[in-house]
Amino acid sequence: MRSKTMAIVCAALMAGAVISGCGSESGSGGKTKLTIGLFGNFGYTELLKEYASTHPDIEIQDRTASYSDHHKNLAAHLATNNGAADIEAVDTGYVAQFKATSDKFVDLNTKGGDQLKDRWLPWKWAASLSKEGQQIGYGTDVGGLAICYRRDLLEAAGLPSERTEVAALWPTWPDFMAAGKQFQANAPEGVKWFDGGPTVLNAIVGQAATGYYDQSDRITVGSNPELKQGWDLVADAVNSGLSAKLLYSTPVWNTGFKQGQFATVTCPAWQMAKIKDQAPDTAGKWDVTSVPGGGGNWGGSYLTIPKQGKNVDKAVELAAWLTAPEQQAKVFASAGLLPSTPKLYEDPAVVGLQNPFFNNAPVGKLFTDAAKQLQPQYQGPKAGDVQTAIGNAMQRVEQGKQSGDDSWNQFVGDVQNLSS
Repeated sequence: MRSKTMAIVCAALMAGAVISGCGSESGSGGKTKLTIGLFGNFGYTELLKEYASTHPDIEIQDRTASYSDHHKNLAAHLATNNGAADIEAVDTGYVAQFKATSDKFVDLNTKGGDQLKDRWLPWKWAASLSKEGQQIGYGTDVGGLAICYRRDLLEAAGLPSERTEVAALWPTWPDFMAAGKQFQANAPEGVKWFDGGPTVLNAIVGQAATGYYDQSDRITVGSNPELKQGWDLVADAVNSGLSAKLLYSTPVWNTGFKQGQFATVTCPAWQMAKIKDQAPDTAGKWDVTSVPGGGGNWGGSYLTIPKQGKNVDKAVELAAWLTAPEQQAKVFASAGLLPSTPKLYEDPAVVGLQNPFFNNAPVGKLFTDAAKQLQPQYQGPKAGDVQTAIGNAMQRVEQGKQSGDDSWNQFVGDVQNLSS
């Protein structure tokens, strides 16, 4: 779903209802303690309070870590069969890696999951199925794609700021970069067109028919022309001075939101919560409109149940409840995470949702329309690692350490080693 750098947190959510007892093995007063391992903002704070209030025999410990640390730690816990939370979130970029070790997870089909499968988009359900047909995770959100932009900064540079007019500036990614050059010619001092090359590149990759892997789990980056075209376009934009050169989900990127260092950012639905979290004082200055190229996806997650947990059945019950349509609708309303349950795409309460932080943008219609157009992209075993590698490669270009061609060639070599 979403990459958010933050320390591991053990947070008490509500006295007497949701208790975080770091290192505790059992709940107080004979209660069952469930732990849930997350990364970033899943929008679960109020939901966990609600669940605990209706399940007085349960205490819930929320462990939140950075995106990279979370997945590395989970892999280590599974390898040693010790230390995993009762429920572990897994991002779409890592789900193929973990379902390859499906024996480490509870097969949710044996716990009633096969009766719930119609809740989700068919491709969302299929993405977390092992080759043997074991279901390792219940889907949370899907990413979708849009562009979030600062109305005030576009106006200051003499560009339009209304959603439909802004969208008309960039029907394609080359048009987006051309608009960026217009912006940069009259931009406020210290402001760049976009946050960083890796963020834009992830959106472009997310629209490709084939991403980092083909259906046979072969890494395609050295032979996929769409990826190379996207790379060249973004590298040229970096060299043209359009990038603030900030790597997403780092402290300096977070500061960039606070200080208004860039005018646009690629905006999967979950990105809205990040912007609001990092720059609460910018309410009303941001807006949301359609992404160049239309459609596409970046992110989305799953809730898995490691077999090593002490309270498997109660963990399965909580995971099923958190990912039910009713709860996904609440998360969309509170945190902007796009549901993976298609019946909500026709729900007036969801479709009609507006976000006051983003100038009352019609995010319900914008993102549900995007979800309906979304063509799922196959994710290979180490797609998350490849995404990290391409971000690092673009950062080398932004930092002047390598030319675009040299960094691309190193990236291709680096990721080929992942499959060896």
